[in-house]
Amino acid sequence: MTDDLMTIRQMCDEFDVTPRTLRFYESRELIAPERRGQHRLYDRQDRARLKLILQGKRFGFSLEQIRQLLELYDPRSGNVTQIEATISASRDRLADMMRQQEELETAIADLTEQIAGAEKLLEARRRDA
Repeated sequence: MTDDLMTIRQMCDEFDVTPRTLRFYESRELIAPERRGQHRLYDRQDRARLKLILQGKRFGFSLEQIRQLLELYDPRSGNVTQIEATISASRDRLADMMRQQEELETAIADLTEQIAGAEKLLEARRRDA
């Protein structure tokens, strides 16, 4: 085996994923390891794609969004289309995350206020009892 290829175990160790996760991404055609008998061998492109998949998942992209962006890979064009689409999708996702953050901050403030009110009510009821 060359340094360029990794086994499923090496991939799992390198990226802190399970074999099931790798097989799932393979079934979704996000990665396409070389098959030698029962063995899956992952090359540099598979590793790069997995890194992008995991990063995309961390940012909240769906697997379908990630797949669409990965399909735009075209080194002959310098990946301009892929980069443009990734920037656009990332800006949209960032805007969604910022809206969610604002909603969460409001919910946290409201819940904090509700808890404080309930604690005051409980304290008053205990005094009166």
